[in-house]
This record gives sequence, C-alpha cells and structure tokens, in this order.
Amino acid sequence: MAASVVALASLTACSSVAAVDAAPDAANPACAEMMVALPDLIGDAQRRSTTSQATSAWGDPSQVVLRCGVQVPTPTSDPCVSVNDVDWVAHEDEKTKIWTLTTYGRTPATEVVLDPNVIPSSTVLASLSDAAAKIPAQKACVSVDKAEKL
Repeated sequence: MAASVVALASLTACSSVAAVDAAPDAANPACAEMMVALPDLIGDAQRRSTTSQATSAWGDPSQVVLRCGVQVPTPTSDPCVSVNDVDWVAHEDEKTKIWTLTTYGRTPATEVVLDPNVIPSSTVLASLSDAAAKIPAQKACVSVDKAEKL
C-alpha cells in the first residue's frame, strides 16, 4: 500500500506515460480481461499509458492509479463499500490523506489509489466496478455484526 501512495505522489509530474510499479501477481491471466474493460475516462480524467503490465492511470498529473494483481485483502475492520456488486475495502493514509481502495473477495485483487480531494471516490468506483467485476467474486464483505455470528 505504501508503494501505491509513493506511486501516486510520483505521478504528479507532467508526462505522457505514467510510471507505475506492477503488482506482484500482475501476470495473472484474470487481470487481462479486466484491463481491456477499463474506461477511457473517469470523470474528466483521460486514461494514460503506464510503464507496467496490469496497471493504468487517469489524468495528467495522475488523479487515479490502478494496479491489478495486488495481495488479496484478508478480513479487516476497514470500511467496505459495494458499488455495482463489487466490494471495495477502503484505507486512508493518515499522513497524506490518500485513499487506497482494494477489491475484496476477488483473486487477483485490484488496487485503486486516489486523492478524494481531487476526484470523488464515488466517481472512481462507479467508473471502475464494471471492469473489476470481470474478475469473479469468491467472497463478499459482511458487517461486523454478521461477522461476529459466523
């Protein structure tokens, strides 16, 4: 997650190709179907080329950075939101206020890094959830109350 924050911060320089580190499982074939389904626009941010497999970025400077093939999140008390039947675990970096949203219950997992003061997370997740759904769900988020009963 820290690498993602660094990646987002390093993408603030103007350039046509965004330098994004590939995730550990970026070569997973399940990422390919999702990557071809990604939108060209998120809000007003245009999709850009990146330097690594199974990555994408929108905006120049980058407003949104995506990596497929990140570690699948384990059960957590971090907030989980469901957008178009895709569950996303949200984590806010306390120092930078940058958000990392990771698909939950899908292998491989997809990570999205954004600054909610620049682009609304609701816009980002609504734009990306159809593509993320190309990787089948195996689990779903549950509330703390339901988890305690399991």
